[in-house]
Amino acid sequence: MIEIKVEEKDIRIDQYLGKNLDYSRSKIEKLIKNKDILVNNKEIKKSYTLKEGDIITINEIVEEEIEVTPEKMDLNIVYEDDDVIVVNKDNGVVVHPGAGNYNHTLVNGLMYHSKLSSINGEFRPGIVHRIDAYTTGLLMVAKNDKAHIELARQLEEKTTYRKYVALVWGVINTDTGTIDAPIGRDNSDRKKMTVTDVNAKDAVTHFKVLERYANTTLIELQLETGRTHQIRVHMNYIGYPIVNDPVYGRRKIIDDTGQCLHAKELGFKHPVTGKYMEFTSELPECFTNILNQFKD
Repeated sequence: MIEIKVEEKDIRIDQYLGKNLDYSRSKIEKLIKNKDILVNNKEIKKSYTLKEGDIITINEIVEEEIEVTPEKMDLNIVYEDDDVIVVNKDNGVVVHPGAGNYNHTLVNGLMYHSKLSSINGEFRPGIVHRIDAYTTGLLMVAKNDKAHIELARQLEEKTTYRKYVALVWGVINTDTGTIDAPIGRDNSDRKKMTVTDVNAKDAVTHFKVLERYANTTLIELQLETGRTHQIRVHMNYIGYPIVNDPVYGRRKIIDDTGQCLHAKELGFKHPVTGKYMEFTSELPECFTNILNQFKD
């Protein structure tokens, strides 16, 4: 944590950090964009001008410049054309490189497979949206900047269709429900998200019960927003955490395959033709192995 000195006020934060911490401009921009640099515990833009008494908090430090390299990987590609790829992400695969994890990500494999859009820079080329490493399922990837801009617009305007399936602890008595609760960073653990009114963004999740078991419930979820860890945070918030989730709502951990959460369906308009496209994927073995333990 850095406290700004009086003589250093009236300087842009990106200039200050570049001078005092020897960060490159691109590195600072990435940290600010990812909300890993805060001022007075609030999100800021790179053009923010520092004031006397400001407190800068850096939650993640990129230690060195890393070149992201293509890697040959087995990719489960559901659909591909000149503009877009739909991939069914396997369990345990990180979507894009980050601090301390620059290899063996989905982006490394996609870079080997195809040219990708450049909008998100060298660490997240082509990535329009993401899911957690131990969440499986469908993702759309842009192969060029034009496609990326259009797909991102659809996400922003909430016209994409995303449906998940999850197994949660507890028996949900109501057949359907909506969770409308803002999500922001957990001040006690900056790697976690939580329902909060402080520096939070609106988050809305709809759910529907598919099956009830003795002490768990299989549910279907549809997102209106796409906040980090949204489903995991929301289900824990209402008292039905995801089964096998090692971070949120800690209960019995069955194995090391991560939370029982699968991005099952994905729909969007093709970024060039405008034709609506919808894709579906089956529950992976890591999910069904746990699910079968709760069936009668």
